[in-house]
Amino acid sequence: MDIQQYIAIDPDIMMGKPVIKGTRITVELILEKLSAGETIEDILIAYPHITREAVFAALAFAAQSLRADTIYPIAH
Repeated sequence: MDIQQYIAIDPDIMMGKPVIKGTRITVELILEKLSAGETIEDILIAYPHITREAVFAALAFAAQSLRADTIYPIAH
């Protein structure tokens, strides 16, 4: 999957957070909704102007972003 086809980072849009291209829907929002138990179908209904492929690209972007040499522990 070509993540760059679906995800954009622009300092003038949502303070430079990664978004679904052509929208203000952040990768962060997609992840929050999925982690809260919403399904991909729920997201597509709430945001009909994005595609299933864009949601998968958001997940792929997040996974790629975590492939760093350093993973920081979660604060308790």
